[in-house]
Amino acid sequence: MITFLHTFRPKAILISFGSVDVYWYGLLIVTGILTAIAVTLKLAKFYNIKKDTIMDLAFWLATSGIIGARIYHVLLEWKYYIVNPIDIFKIWQGGLAIHGGIIAGIIVIWLYCRKHKLNGWLIASLIAPGLALAQAIGRWGNYFNQEIIGRPTDLPWGIPIDFANRPIEYINNIYFHPAFLYESIGNLIIFLILISIHVWLIKTMAASREPRVMRYKLCVTSYAILYSILRFSMEFIRTDPTPIIIGLRFPQIISLLIILASIVFLAAKLKPIKAKINTLE
Repeated sequence: MITFLHTFRPKAILISFGSVDVYWYGLLIVTGILTAIAVTLKLAKFYNIKKDTIMDLAFWLATSGIIGARIYHVLLEWKYYIVNPIDIFKIWQGGLAIHGGIIAGIIVIWLYCRKHKLNGWLIASLIAPGLALAQAIGRWGNYFNQEIIGRPTDLPWGIPIDFANRPIEYINNIYFHPAFLYESIGNLIIFLILISIHVWLIKTMAASREPRVMRYKLCVTSYAILYSILRFSMEFIRTDPTPIIIGLRFPQIISLLIILASIVFLAAKLKPIKAKINTLE
């Protein structure tokens, strides 16, 4: 694996049919979405959520998620897109910001669950593991596009980047940290943790005194905290352009705010539950 990464030079196009090109990026994004749907459907069975409900919501989440992720990315790099507006629509070239997709997803879940009278926290908790796995798969699309790379490195798993795709400040370097791989592995670990939480939820739900919704909230906030920690860490080596605020990259600021908000939210929700349990005892 290390030798492969160090020597293989990925290409963005998987296969061409005449003038039609199939991109690795698009294939992996679609694969991630389908995998996320499969995981969510599997979990939904244990909570008696109908398949049609998940499939209907999945359509709106996939559509809004891609649009939201693209808009967020464009806003972060508006100086480029204001000069090259047609590139806004070239999604196959990369440029989907996960925070934008998550924001769009939250809005869609809230609206959908409100309309259909569903527990939004339960639905979100079912989606979270699949989302993490989809991110793990989708990051490989960045590899084939030779984007989202880390700083130069002499480590044996450093990946070669073509001259045209190197950051201008590192134009003479050849090998770079595979930031996509680090984040992919991190998301895979998050997926396994969230699945473990659901296994625990399913096994202990009947015997627990805690309201079920609190456990759903725990799963969702676990994703928010874990991914934010991962993203905050990854930003120290990433080289893609982004606004810098008080010495931190913009995604780091967002990640810190999400971590803080999640911790405050959990603390506020857990305190009255703990007090109630102590009273019953």
